[in-house]
Amino acid sequence: MKLLLNIDVPDLAEAQAFYVAAFGLRPARRLGGGVIELLGADCPIYLLRKPAGSLGAGASARDYARHWTPLHCDVVVDDLDAALARALGAGARQEGDIREANWGRLVQLADPYGHGWCLLQFLGRGYDEIAD
Repeated sequence: MKLLLNIDVPDLAEAQAFYVAAFGLRPARRLGGGVIELLGADCPIYLLRKPAGSLGAGASARDYARHWTPLHCDVVVDDLDAALARALGAGARQEGDIREANWGRLVQLADPYGHGWCLLQFLGRGYDEIAD
């Protein structure tokens, strides 16, 4: 199985600048006028230009205000504090304090388009610290 991550955004240039600055991704291909491919993660990320108000899944209108979804992405980093500073400097919003557990450290963010993200720094054996 191959995983591709598609992210709806209202403005491709603005979104590319954010994701490159926040997460260290690099632009690769443009696919027509409405898609930019970003590389540097374990799977390719595609920014899809979709205007606010256009129809999305289930005939719901797209809204780029902060929204809850049962799906979010974790970005695994070596240094949570440095990664958080970088993301905030790029325009992300921190949502809550950094949380710590025996497996690692985590902080929740929102990108400028309302999508939820977490920065995750594994400690010790990572999730193996809590695996059965």
